[in-house]
Amino acid sequence: MAREDPLRIALIGFGYWGPNIARNIAGYPQAELAAVCDLSPQRLSSVSTSFPSTPTCRTIDDLDASTFDAVVIATPTRTHYPLAKYFLELGKHVLVEKPLTADSGEACELVDLARLRDLTLMVDHTFVYTDAVRLMKKLVDDGSMGDLVYFDSSRVNLGLFQPDVSVMWDLAVHDLAILDYLIDKRVVSVSATGGIHHASNHPAVAALSLEFETGFFAHLMVSWLSPVKLRRILLGGTESTVVFDDLSTDEKIKVYDSGVDISSPEDARSALLNYRLGDVLVPRLSNTEALRREISHFVECVRQGREPETSGRRAVGIVETLEAAHKSIAMKGAPVRL
Repeated sequence: MAREDPLRIALIGFGYWGPNIARNIAGYPQAELAAVCDLSPQRLSSVSTSFPSTPTCRTIDDLDASTFDAVVIATPTRTHYPLAKYFLELGKHVLVEKPLTADSGEACELVDLARLRDLTLMVDHTFVYTDAVRLMKKLVDDGSMGDLVYFDSSRVNLGLFQPDVSVMWDLAVHDLAILDYLIDKRVVSVSATGGIHHASNHPAVAALSLEFETGFFAHLMVSWLSPVKLRRILLGGTESTVVFDDLSTDEKIKVYDSGVDISSPEDARSALLNYRLGDVLVPRLSNTEALRREISHFVECVRQGREPETSGRRAVGIVETLEAAHKSIAMKGAPVRL
């Protein structure tokens, strides 16, 4: 493949998320939608209508390996490991929908295989590529927030029950990926509680508490059962706090210039708390679609041999955290060390 040629990408799965991926691949000049594979004839008929020049097939055995350079896997979680392994062994670069796998051992195996074959393995942690999260990253990196203290997220709604994973693998994985992108700190302990609804064999509501090596802590609330939809993150620092409300149309990010200052008199028992309430800044964000930025990043990483921002290597830690959360739920909330 010449450097200036479009990256030929086959899409595996055309379900809930697949059409969005296909649209962004087809609409990016440096990529080509080389094929779409899905078990459903009805979905493939939809592909033929929307992308008439794109070949389709029902099984991966029917794909012509010479016609594509990379794949995007947008299938149920239980299929991620065997499909990603198959295509990596075929010598193809892989972008797989979140989570990478539901087993950390399998995730590590895929990372090692990609490294051995000198291939790109990237995970579709889409929120990392949003303008809002990237602005939060800038505020963290430039030091304007001071020392980071806590992360608090709520991601709840009457959601689509997933047949093969719990609400944590479906929803908490988003916030864990955002957290992993924003801060360079290691999780040392996970505590979690959760409940199973009769509509699923997996927890449909869960609360996670994460302890980090530096004293920083995080709390995540996820649910498929809430009649109220929330998509909100608070990231607190000693100098300011950022609120990310993904449901807001024009004020997704608010930066609060507020905090607590502690006086230090000679007698520590007389220390005073001074609450600082300042201005609220609402930064302007661009309208770049996160998935388009993600596809562009995938193509660049393949061509330049760079590690993606949401690499398979980084995804392993997220899988390990989710595994620990499930162990904690089974132990009635007892902490699990990582």
